[in-house]
Amino acid sequence: TAKREDVKLAVRKLLDRHNIVFGDYKWTEFDDPFLSRNVRSVALVDTELKVKAPQPIDLSACTIALHIFQLNEDGPSSENLEEETENIIAANHWVLPAAEFHGLWDSLVYDAEVKSHLLDYVMTTLLFSDKNVDSNLITWNRVVLLHGPPGTGKTSLCKALAQKLTIRLSSRYRYGQLIEINSHSLFSKWFSESGKLVTRMFQKIQDLIDDKEALVFVLIDEVESLTAARSACRAGTEPSDAIRVVNAVLTQIDQIKRHSNVVILTTSNITEKIDVAFVDRADLKQYIGPPSAAAIFKIYLSCLEELMKCQIIYPRQQLLTLRELEMIGFIENNVSKLSLLLSEISRKSEGLSGRVLRKLPFLAHALYVQAPTVTIEGFLQALSLAVDKQFEERKKLSAYV
Repeated sequence: TAKREDVKLAVRKLLDRHNIVFGDYKWTEFDDPFLSRNVRSVALVDTELKVKAPQPIDLSACTIALHIFQLNEDGPSSENLEEETENIIAANHWVLPAAEFHGLWDSLVYDAEVKSHLLDYVMTTLLFSDKNVDSNLITWNRVVLLHGPPGTGKTSLCKALAQKLTIRLSSRYRYGQLIEINSHSLFSKWFSESGKLVTRMFQKIQDLIDDKEALVFVLIDEVESLTAARSACRAGTEPSDAIRVVNAVLTQIDQIKRHSNVVILTTSNITEKIDVAFVDRADLKQYIGPPSAAAIFKIYLSCLEELMKCQIIYPRQQLLTLRELEMIGFIENNVSKLSLLLSEISRKSEGLSGRVLRKLPFLAHALYVQAPTVTIEGFLQALSLAVDKQFEERKKLSAYV
């Protein structure tokens, strides 16, 4: 209920008192009673996108953009398309910023360029629209394609990007809308009913776009299922109606991309199967691969911090970040010993997907700790064993293939 201007003023005062930081930082408790009453948290984010080398950041010398937002607690609703025989859930629909996606952007760790490229792409898209650049002379389609192996967080990154941009552009759009299209229900054999469903689905999306106060994100997961229909048609194994479904999707994408308040986000695990007609429409084709050793270190560090916060790892011990290890030249001493061990485990974990890495602390506890609390040394030992086990299981599984 507090006025935005008052919140901004209080946050500026907070930043004046803590004007030197080492990377991202978050406050959840405040001395100021006004902030305690009205603000759940203040987070300083994206410092690594701006500062490459490990060095302290003087906030008084930076331009800081303040974004004040309230999370929508409602969760997703389903977009249903009724057919004579059954009800099809064609899409999930979120109003952004959603509580469900809070913190998701920060939990996804890639090389910094991946995130900054995506943000810069959308910002340029909006700038060109604002300045009325003639799209016949310079074309852009508002379509992003994230491709790479399964489990690398492509879908999560799309959702996090939609949330991030809704917050960043809150001075311009009152809220965001995210529509996640259920490709499998729209493009399955049964629905090759001449693409009517697709047209109806996109009519709903068009209604959302018509509200110019909303920034609309359309997410098409596993976009290769579009293509599967086309290639099957050519091979003669699918009814020709199926090709109409795909053509209907491509036509609808071409229609909605004309609007300045829409971004189309797509993902694919099997790049070689994506329709050329679709690939041509994507402005940005970003490969999302398994995390590097540095990214794995960050992922593990965030997991350990969480376990220390929940007192599963106890007593709490200070771990150094990669930046801090670089600053001391990776020299081993009492302070750096545990962090260097974590760095070793991270190198050993290369090749595992983000999805597996986030599961490993849980598996380490379940398989090798089995006690309510554990020291950090004991936990790192368990984590190391859990990593070895993952690679062993992989070997066994590939023996059957």
